[in-house]
Amino acid sequence: MRIPFTTARRRTALALMLCGLALPGLAAAASAVDDYPNKPIRLIVPFSPGGVTDTGARVVAERLGQRLGQQVVVDNRPGASGNIGTQMAATAAPDGYTLVVGFDGTLVINPHVYAKVPFDPVKDFAPVSKIGDAVLIIVTHPSVPVKTFQELVAYSKTTPGGVSYGSAGTGSTPHLAGELLRVRTGASFTHIPYKGGGQAMADVVGGTLPMLYTAVAGAAPFVQKGQINAIAVSSSQRLPSLPNVPTVAESGVPGFESNSWIGILAPAKTPPAIVDRLQRELNAVVHMPDIRDRLASLGITASGNSPAEFAQQIRSDLKKYAEVVKTANIKVD
Repeated sequence: MRIPFTTARRRTALALMLCGLALPGLAAAASAVDDYPNKPIRLIVPFSPGGVTDTGARVVAERLGQRLGQQVVVDNRPGASGNIGTQMAATAAPDGYTLVVGFDGTLVINPHVYAKVPFDPVKDFAPVSKIGDAVLIIVTHPSVPVKTFQELVAYSKTTPGGVSYGSAGTGSTPHLAGELLRVRTGASFTHIPYKGGGQAMADVVGGTLPMLYTAVAGAAPFVQKGQINAIAVSSSQRLPSLPNVPTVAESGVPGFESNSWIGILAPAKTPPAIVDRLQRELNAVVHMPDIRDRLASLGITASGNSPAEFAQQIRSDLKKYAEVVKTANIKVD
């Protein structure tokens, strides 16, 4: 069927008009990416000031802002084990001006231990890069008659009631790491949840708690003073700061690794060009010698990675901890 010339001309005119309407929008979007950033960036930390996650974020925020040419403002939004601040980022405009510090406890553990979380850790975020990994360590009071992890496992099996271990709370990374070890080794470990790592450390130093699974940064000073014994670290390799402390993997649990980590994410649908720019600058920051040393003082090993690698770790850890939570029947009301 032949279309009349006048009809064809109208259609052509309409198409040109639509293109004309679309082009300014496309140009504006391209300009927004090219000009990024042209105002301060908000970095949500979903925890109170002073913790390792908050301090680690502040270590990189100032230098990241210098490289981007705009201030990166840390905004603490604590509550519900990180769920409140993380949800704020998930629902923010995907323009690169609101970012969030992602913590493994919030992104890959909370979705399994809470009946419902107000965000999807995979669908609602565009991972930028990890900042680093916080290695965990198993320590015991000197009254516990063991020196190695294998001895600790054997001792737990022959001790009535087993060996109690403390952590920063139900559903925390050390809690799940302890449960993972219990499943993998058959050890008789009983979890004692605390409302924070400080009191748990005080109790293991004081002798009222036999064993603690915690971050290296908080334990190292007491290990060095001989007030507690370091049994094993959960990283894949020994730490330069504690070279005589073996890994769990070399202590009879091959392939075991369970670190806590922090990183930066943007809301989903943030333009890839903006995510890539943020990743390049953040990766440069975390590998600066002074920043690396400041993170190390917090027990964080700098480990910037690509958005794809960070996304893959989130998916992998979600799967790993789902199995642990199900097996141990861990729930938070």
